[in-house]
Amino acid sequence: MTSAFVFDIDGTLADTPSAIAELIGDVVRGLGADPSHADVLATVGKPLEASLAGLLGTCVHDTVTAEAAARYRRRFTTDVLSRGPELLLPGVAEGLDRLRSAGRPLGIATSKIYASAHALLDATGILNRFDTVICHNMVERGKPHPDMALRALADLRAQASLSWYVGDTVTDMTMARAAALRTVAVSYGVDTAEALAAAGADHVVADFPSVIDVLLRGTPLTARVTPRATTRVTTRTLTGTSPEPTGALS
Repeated sequence: MTSAFVFDIDGTLADTPSAIAELIGDVVRGLGADPSHADVLATVGKPLEASLAGLLGTCVHDTVTAEAAARYRRRFTTDVLSRGPELLLPGVAEGLDRLRSAGRPLGIATSKIYASAHALLDATGILNRFDTVICHNMVERGKPHPDMALRALADLRAQASLSWYVGDTVTDMTMARAAALRTVAVSYGVDTAEALAAAGADHVVADFPSVIDVLLRGTPLTARVTPRATTRVTTRTLTGTSPEPTGALS
């Protein structure tokens, strides 16, 4: 078995959290809710229906929740995907190309449903960098459980102890550690460097080039890193990516 690198999308590869939070906030306010910005931002990267229900004070299967999800999905293309490659965070495309040039298999493990993950990766121009895309609706249990990470590793024929997960939330770190992956957390996404370090991230870095330094060198450039507390590429056929009917979009 080999080593592999698995990534989150929102807040890690793409600067989508603010756009998604704005859209979610607009949708739930249109249905009578008035959540704080912090409450809305905290839903980014989590299953959509559960997040909407929490903000609306409804249950996941309520008709109001379903209407909110439908409104969100209708506007996701025009409000978020239309930004295309501009959504990519600095250094992401170049960094992924460096990893591919090094011969490392790459995967995605995201709380999005397959259709939205595929659409976002395609819109930003990086879909063909990945060998597998594993989504919330493709496993029995989503984050923080290890199921998505373990399925990505199986698709990539990679050994967990030799592989890495890169994400921007405490939930990402919890999932990755449960799957026995090493972890790089990015502090430019949803959660703070302090929270990510407390969640057990092996490295917390401030930009994507530093992610690549860790993954390829094993050690980051110290000028770019907050240490852990205490303690173009040929298109490939994606594996494990058959969409299923339900799941998360955020």
